[in-house]
Formats: sequence, C-alpha cells, structure tokens
Amino acid sequence: MREAILLLALASTNSGIALRVIEPMLPQLAADFGASVSATAVVITAYAIAYACAQLVHGPLGDRFGKLRVVTLTLFCAGAGCYGCALAQGIASLSAMRFVTGAFASTPVILGMAYIGDRVAVADRQPVIARFVMGTISGQALGPFIGGAVTDLVGWRGTFALIGTIFLFVATVLLVRTRGQWAGDLGKKIEGNPFATHLRLAHEPRVRRVLAVGAIETFFFFGPFSFLGAYFKVKFGMSLTLAGAILAGFGVGGIFYGLMVRRLLMELGQRGLVLWGGIWCCIFFAATAFIPLWPVLFVCTIGLGFSFYMLHNTLQLKATEMSSTARGTGVAMYSSAWAIGQAVGAAGMGFSVGLLDYAPSIVAFGVGYLLLGIWLRRNLEKL
Repeated sequence: MREAILLLALASTNSGIALRVIEPMLPQLAADFGASVSATAVVITAYAIAYACAQLVHGPLGDRFGKLRVVTLTLFCAGAGCYGCALAQGIASLSAMRFVTGAFASTPVILGMAYIGDRVAVADRQPVIARFVMGTISGQALGPFIGGAVTDLVGWRGTFALIGTIFLFVATVLLVRTRGQWAGDLGKKIEGNPFATHLRLAHEPRVRRVLAVGAIETFFFFGPFSFLGAYFKVKFGMSLTLAGAILAGFGVGGIFYGLMVRRLLMELGQRGLVLWGGIWCCIFFAATAFIPLWPVLFVCTIGLGFSFYMLHNTLQLKATEMSSTARGTGVAMYSSAWAIGQAVGAAGMGFSVGLLDYAPSIVAFGVGYLLLGIWLRRNLEKL
C-alpha cells in the first residue's frame, strides 16, 4: 500500500509539473509559431478544461474497474499526449495534444486520494492525504521553473518529451509493482451505469454540503490570490518574474503544513484547524493588501499556503468520506466543485476590483474566508 501511494504521489507531482510547465514557454511558442502570446495562451486553457472535466469520467471508472488500474492506463495516455505535444506543428495541434494530456493527467490526484480513502482508516487518513498532496503542490510550484530552465537547455519540444518520459516511466513501474493488486482494488461492484452515480450522490444532503463548502472555500481564497501578481506589479512595480517567485511561497507553505499536519491535529483537532486556518488566511490577506515593504510578501504567501491547507486538508478528508462505495466519484465531484469555485472567485474578484480597487477587495474576500472558518468550526459534524 505504501509503495502504491508513493508512486501515485510521484505521478501527481508530474501532473502538477505538466499543468504549470507551459507558462514560461509562451513567448518561445509564440515566436516559433508566428502568433501573439495571448493567442498562444489557448494551450493553457485547453489543458485546464480537459483536466477539470475529465475527472468526472475517471472517478466512476476508478470505482468500477479499480483505481490503480485506471491510473496506470491513463498515465500511459498522458505520456503519449506529451509526446504529441513535442511533435506539434502549430498552435492548433499543440492545443489538441495539451487537451489529450490534461484529460488523462488528473487521475493520479483524484484517484490517489480515493485510494487512500479505501486503504487508510479515517482516524489516520488526514496526515496521509496531506503528505500525498505535497506531491501535487511540489509539482505545481516547480512547473514554471522546470519549464523555463529545461526549455532554455533543450527547447520546448524536449521539455514535453521529458515530461512524457516521466509519465511513461511511472506508469510502467505502477504496472509492474501493482498489477497483482488490481483485482483487490475493485471494491464493491457498482450496478448499472457508473456515471449515474453522480446523480445518486448529488441527492445526498451531506454530499451537497461538502461540494458547496468546497466551492465557497476556493471562491474566497483563489479569488484574491489569482490577482495578487497583478496587484504586486501595480503597487510595487515589480517584474512578473519576481511576482511569480513570491507567489511560489504558497507551495512552500503547503509543504510546511504537510510536514506539520500530524502535530497540528494533535494540538488543535479538526475544528481548531479550520478555525485558525480561516483566521490566519484573513490576517495574511490583509497584510498582503497593506504591507509597504515587498520582501515581507514572501512571508505572507508562505503563510497563505500554510493556513489555506489547514482548512482545505480537512475538507479533503470529508470529500473522501462522502461515499465508501463510490469514493472515486465523490472525490471527482469535490474536485470539480473546487475548480468551479476557483473560476467564479476569479470573476467575482475582477468585478470587485473594478468597484473597490485591489486592497479593499483582497481584505473583503479574506474576511469571507474567515467567516467560512468560523462556520466550519461550528458545523463540521454536518459534513
């Protein structure tokens, strides 16, 4: 079991890298294909849409055919998609191959969490999930750096080929090391159309509450967080490279949380985690909005990552408990709600900035996150 979780975490790390690796490539892609950077950004959108939507398909497939089996086979497809990116001859073909890659690269994240839910007792599960998610956090934090550095060394085609090779390598190791577990990973047989499980789960009040809270959480957090880079540039006139380096502190904070989660649970419990996560997120958002010295922003973004995962990790645990017979589907639904909240939050923050400017909007959303933490402190048992 531990070996399988480690391999799933490695696959999740590569998925995170594949998600963010494209950002520093955009100028080079635009130059090579004779397009504007704005037009080239469609390759990011293609991956993100596929990544979010495909989860609703992979969740039921993992419940029906086994999570390890589905992850292994889809990783081979993700690797093939990356090689297709390396061979792309234009923006259209690159976008199509990025869509294919994104459609298959999400499985180790959602089905990895579901696999942990199947194999680890609920009393011990939250720290395991937190450390597993460190793989995804690390990948997303390293993605822009790897994309820039490797592209400078071997070009963007070589970068995609490298990521594809890692996908294929992890898939091969999973096939060899976990093939014997596939039969035992099937769980309870789901009768009928596995995709109808979405509707069955959506009719359960507890599931609807978890999904709603997941969407609200990302609305209030990623709404302002997605605008921090622009705010730093407006307020301090800093380069986008420096702003990106500061925002990478979020991933550092998430890793720190993963290393400390067991101790935090012992001292604060789940109720304390969600409450103090809301409190500290609000404080760090306010500090980010009004701090006059930009070097201190590194501390703020690290604090935002740490405090976000105090609350978010508790919700992840709740998501793995929505259904014991269709855990993959439940986690996939939660992940999709999470993505919807993030998208709507960014739109809401944009509207708020137009009305109130950056600093008041950042603080307002931070207060919303604080109120969510207070509500969760009192109502956690309902999830």
